[in-house]
Amino acid sequence: MLKNTFCHIPGIGLKTEKNLWRRGVLSWDSTIDINRLPERARPLFERSIKESRARLEARDLAYFSALLPPDQQWRLFSEFRKGVAYLDIETNGYAGPTGYITAISLYDGRSVRYYVRGENLHEFKHDIRGYSVVVTYNGRCFDIPFIESHMNIRIRQPHIDLRYILKDLGFTGGLKSCEKKLGIDRGELDGVDGYFAVLLWNDYRRNNNPRALETLLAYNIQDVVNLEPLMVTSYNLKLAGTPFEKTHRLPEPLAPEKLPFKPDATTIERLFSEHSRHYQTV
Repeated sequence: MLKNTFCHIPGIGLKTEKNLWRRGVLSWDSTIDINRLPERARPLFERSIKESRARLEARDLAYFSALLPPDQQWRLFSEFRKGVAYLDIETNGYAGPTGYITAISLYDGRSVRYYVRGENLHEFKHDIRGYSVVVTYNGRCFDIPFIESHMNIRIRQPHIDLRYILKDLGFTGGLKSCEKKLGIDRGELDGVDGYFAVLLWNDYRRNNNPRALETLLAYNIQDVVNLEPLMVTSYNLKLAGTPFEKTHRLPEPLAPEKLPFKPDATTIERLFSEHSRHYQTV
């Protein structure tokens, strides 16, 4: 889809881009009468197309990411899919100096990596460098700033935040709500949320309950694994109404055959019971 994109060119908005497509200008290789463009866009158009070809050949994803608005970052996905890291963090529920990361999970469409405070969390700084794109849900506001602040690193990779893309498609209400609307079932983890993840961490630390940690990691990993079908579905829905709806559509990804952790039903039931007042008021 990136080669069919013109809205990253200064002076070319989504409306002008659609008009170009209607006229048969479907890619950077199409010929176009420059005089039919908005006057403000003419000086930059041909130069920008030439630059775009060179940047894509050099696999310079950051160039395109910087020029595309948040709700159009989906256009990067198919070209750079092999370098994607689906990312999600869990915290102790606090912000500022008292807040800290309890777990991070990464998924690349093939394998899962996970990091736990007090065990291997420091390894994340090295491992994240191996990816060229980061995909999150609400990571622009939460996950990425939290990581950068509390781990003293910079996540420099281009970032596709599904919150903006799904919102533009009419899906709101948080990650779990979007999953349900799009038919993604969490099974035993249905009802477990970010607040519950904090309870699981506290139970693990205070009661030395390894099953609570395993359930926390199962939840965190499920978050990142589910980001892949959400990304693919969002990409396909974004294609609707474009000339590329049929030619560029991506197949649904296969779910991992086996995940490293399973949720513990006994721990989940106990914590839900102990904190039933909170969930009754939500």
